[in-house]
Amino acid sequence: MNASAHETVVTKHEAITGAPSPVGKVIVVGLFMLAVGAFFYFDLKQYLSLEALKANRDSLLSYADTHYITAVLAYILVYSVQTAFSLPGAAIFTLAGGFLFGSFVGTLYVNVAATSGATLAFLAARYLLRDWVERKFGDRLGPIQEGFAKNAFSYLITLRLVPLFPFFLVNMVSGLTRVRLGTYVTATAVGIIPGSFVFANAGRQLGTISSLGEIASQRVLGAFALLGLLALIPIVYRKFAGKTA
Repeated sequence: MNASAHETVVTKHEAITGAPSPVGKVIVVGLFMLAVGAFFYFDLKQYLSLEALKANRDSLLSYADTHYITAVLAYILVYSVQTAFSLPGAAIFTLAGGFLFGSFVGTLYVNVAATSGATLAFLAARYLLRDWVERKFGDRLGPIQEGFAKNAFSYLITLRLVPLFPFFLVNMVSGLTRVRLGTYVTATAVGIIPGSFVFANAGRQLGTISSLGEIASQRVLGAFALLGLLALIPIVYRKFAGKTA
């Protein structure tokens, strides 16, 4: 089969299997660039700082008390967009969730928002890049993809818990794997609970916090890392049991 015939077969296969259209990809990339560009052009980062949150805490609390449902929906929507586009400010949003809605309920809203945004980022990465990555590096990625697919839940829990791995990077890289969407969403929702609660609970004592570093202490980070390692135990056990069988 010559090159042109092969390309024709590939094109027909993509059409049959419903491969992403170039126009759709351009639209997604355009929306991403527009959102990121607007964020930095209008200097929205100035509103996502600990100082800005403290300065506006009275007005924010008043609004949340008076318009609770609207405040919750707006909070989840804006936090989801921030996460989906991998913009700065996740820690401040989580603090605000605890400050406005309480430690436990705030953690719930944080979880819904962060998981929703992470899922959108995951789907965008899969839609835009996975087919290209598999065509380019398919032979080398095969064993990695297989291993990740078999142990996706444990791997993702560890990646969410261990602070060495940036949240946005896990979203993007996961989209390039063959992990199922349901597994990804579940592992993300479960894995971010400890960190979300720590920051949401800290938000209740907003006036006593002078820097974000006070929240993410070495002891707290070490505890997250330990939880992440514990999540790998089932994988280690299966490999050990397989060798001794």
